[in-house]
Amino acid sequence: MKRSEINSLIADALEFFKEKNFILPPWATWAPKDWKGKKESASEIAENMIGWDLTDFGSGDFSKRGLLLFTVRNGNLKKKHPKTYAEKIMVVRHGQETPHHFHWFKMEDIINRGGGKLVLELHASTKDEELSKEPFPVRIDGIEKILRGGDRVVLEPGESICLPTGLYHRFWGEGKTLVGEVSMANDDATDNRFLEPIGRFPAIEEDEEPLHLLVTDYPRYF
Repeated sequence: MKRSEINSLIADALEFFKEKNFILPPWATWAPKDWKGKKESASEIAENMIGWDLTDFGSGDFSKRGLLLFTVRNGNLKKKHPKTYAEKIMVVRHGQETPHHFHWFKMEDIINRGGGKLVLELHASTKDEELSKEPFPVRIDGIEKILRGGDRVVLEPGESICLPTGLYHRFWGEGKTLVGEVSMANDDATDNRFLEPIGRFPAIEEDEEPLHLLVTDYPRYF
């Protein structure tokens, strides 16, 4: 992806967050120069990959298969006294897919914070980590439902679903949707099982300077 495209997507996300009254921490809008000299004081942000994140899942077509998100807080279970929880806010565009995946460790609540509808397609996983046709329980705002592989759940604004470990899920928006995630600590390096081989972080063509840093930019600036 081109850096100019990423800059435009982040600027659009900031407007969408403002429209939906979701306020980010002050450093979310720092320019790259503002991070200089912050290696020690901002070490938790860098080490726990807190901040702007974007992926096209290796598709080369962000509008069809991609996700833009901001990790608001996150723990690091490798630390002596780890924070054990995480929170994210995401922009899911109309028809934009996040492909089938599950987590070995992380349980998460996915929340429609406003805008359009969020559609999730769910499957239990087999011992071989493939899609299962077996029924499984989920809880939608605390109410249990029994689903079968391939069933879809549509979350209206204000609704949420709890996704346990090992449950495959893919999702997309019906309309531009603000989506929250509250979960156990997040580790994208070791805790994502995608059904098909994909790329998690995109290669970036640096056609202009970053507007705001992505979590993958931190090593260069710190």
